[in-house]
Amino acid sequence: MIATTNKLEALLITIKDYISTSSDTELAHKAAPEKWSKNEIMGHLIDSGINNIQRFTGVLIEKQPYRIHPMRQVELVEVNDYQHAKTEELLAFLLSINTRIQHIMLLQNTDTLDTPIELYTQGNMSDLRYLMEDYVAHFEQHVHQILEPLTI
Repeated sequence: MIATTNKLEALLITIKDYISTSSDTELAHKAAPEKWSKNEIMGHLIDSGINNIQRFTGVLIEKQPYRIHPMRQVELVEVNDYQHAKTEELLAFLLSINTRIQHIMLLQNTDTLDTPIELYTQGNMSDLRYLMEDYVAHFEQHVHQILEPLTI
């Protein structure tokens, strides 16, 4: 899990450095009405962090196998109105929740990482290790989207 938490740490540093030096105009720009702005992508990562911190802890305290339910990502971005949120607020929340997630990841051992989970559809099984590694892979994918140059 050390490699996974180190990767998350590096991604947090990258996103913090990038967002801290980007203009509000760049972060709010939408390439198309149906596309997310960089602020909305950050908001989606916040929603994902909230959702996954509940999953990571739920796996450990609920009946097993813990059943993972899909996240309604588009609706969450809309109702949270991340497009109009202050960048400083989004960045602080993103860093904070992921610092907590890192801590939870580092608390795990072989036994807890092997805790079974059921993914989205009945019978599709995995474990907490997969869920945590997948979270960081998902985070990385969206960090790369944020780092992409604007297309106007």
